[in-house]
Amino acid sequence: MLHLDLWKRLVIWGVMALGLLFAMPNVFYNRVEGHNDAIAALEKGAAPSETLATAQAGWPEFLPSALVNLGLDLRGGAHLLAEVKLADVYADRMDNLWPEVRDTLRALRADVGNVRRQQSPPGSLRVQISDPDGIHKALTALRGLASPIVSLSGVGQNDLEINAQGQDLIITLSEAERTATDTRTLQQTLEIVRRRVDEVGTREPTIQRQGEDRVLIQVPGIGSAAELKALIGTTARLTFNPVVGRAASASDAAGPGNVIFPSVDEPGVFYRLEKTAVVTGEELVDAQPAFDQNGRPAVNFRFNPTGARKFGDYTAENIGSPFAIVLDDEVISAPVIQSHIPGGSGIITGRFSVEESTKLAVLLRAGALPAGLSFLEERTIGPELGADSIAAGKIAAMIGFGAVMAYMIASYGLFGLFANIALLVNVALIFALLSAIGATLTLPGIAGIVLTMGMSVDANVLIFERIREELRAGRNPARAIEMGYEKALSAILDANITTLIIALIMFAMGSGPIRGFSVTLGIGLFTSVFTAIYVTRVFVLAWFNIKRPKKIAV
Repeated sequence: MLHLDLWKRLVIWGVMALGLLFAMPNVFYNRVEGHNDAIAALEKGAAPSETLATAQAGWPEFLPSALVNLGLDLRGGAHLLAEVKLADVYADRMDNLWPEVRDTLRALRADVGNVRRQQSPPGSLRVQISDPDGIHKALTALRGLASPIVSLSGVGQNDLEINAQGQDLIITLSEAERTATDTRTLQQTLEIVRRRVDEVGTREPTIQRQGEDRVLIQVPGIGSAAELKALIGTTARLTFNPVVGRAASASDAAGPGNVIFPSVDEPGVFYRLEKTAVVTGEELVDAQPAFDQNGRPAVNFRFNPTGARKFGDYTAENIGSPFAIVLDDEVISAPVIQSHIPGGSGIITGRFSVEESTKLAVLLRAGALPAGLSFLEERTIGPELGADSIAAGKIAAMIGFGAVMAYMIASYGLFGLFANIALLVNVALIFALLSAIGATLTLPGIAGIVLTMGMSVDANVLIFERIREELRAGRNPARAIEMGYEKALSAILDANITTLIIALIMFAMGSGPIRGFSVTLGIGLFTSVFTAIYVTRVFVLAWFNIKRPKKIAV
């Protein structure tokens, strides 16, 4: 009589039960998704309502509620390919360096004379001194501003290159520093875009670097590419700049070290501002939508200790002077400083709607993009296309599933039926694991599941054929079944391990759809081996011990 230890049988039945339990939420996808969204909304502070309560009650709390996330091709959504304007980062770096350069050279006024910033290409800083005899002392002093590069590729190199040309000093970023800056900028852009997308509650976005200066953004479930661009395309660069005066138009000469920006609240009014900001949005730690003293939508903000100190010092020293709040090269407010503002908090007012103030708070809270984005490609995939893809995937899976089941029953009879039941358990285990790890399912992922079905059945074919061979050799049924499972094991493991290696290579080297295929294929390999070797064995063992046949026909 066939035998399998009790604890092994309990483990196998337990794994099957857990797999079916954790896969079950995907059968009731819309109800479970509504339940999860309602809980997430309440956790974020949404006001309780009848709609949220109904959605939350749509699925029992004691049951698992993890779902397989649907990818862009199944759910619909937006696709963007953006280019990061790295040149903007170089220009900002030079602008921020200018005050330090100016103060360093002014300390050598007796040797270098007057110091003046000259017009220069973006990404470089050109400074002129009036006494050419002091050029060597100026070079020595400025080279002291250079710092070692914090990068594996730039070990032993400095971040600045400083050269002299007549009475001019030209400061640029070194090539190694540009490379390191590019890497940091792309990483920061990816992180900030991810924060902004996560703020609006979308599911499992794909945000990854492509090439040297591009970012791929795919967000399932969002209405359109235009909506996604509005969310992430705004740089949201908040700065607080001293006001030099007003200008007649944007074409007026700004003057060295100055810029001219239009006013949002006052159409036709232009402000001339110092280019170097006193405080920037990078020093913000929080921003929340609020209302001003007149009940109009506004945004409250709070600086970190460094920003708070600079903000407080400036307001204390410039009482009575106007101070511009600049967002993305537009002056949204230019109040006069009435008193010292300690504590590093304040309020941004303007002609906002409630929706605009909320969106601005989201952008500021997520952080400013380090550089602008230029969108090279944008696509909107409608939900109806996603529904068509799901329907096509279901049809393909059902046809493949039906053909495999019919073949197995026709070829192996009752043993084929056991293999078909194990195949259903296999699919349930795949969806349970995908739900548990929060994986995103795409059309290539469905292809991986369908391929797994064939490989799962292939393992059973090997086992059943080995049992047939043992029966032909004159073994009794119980011994033939045991020998069939034992001798087929090495061939099954060999086939699946080699396929698993390919899946790992595809996951490591590929991206997007290739990774989706490799994930479902890899998970399917483990579950198919488990169901082929253990699940069918439990079924055969239970049947054999009940019937105790003298002969079997496989």
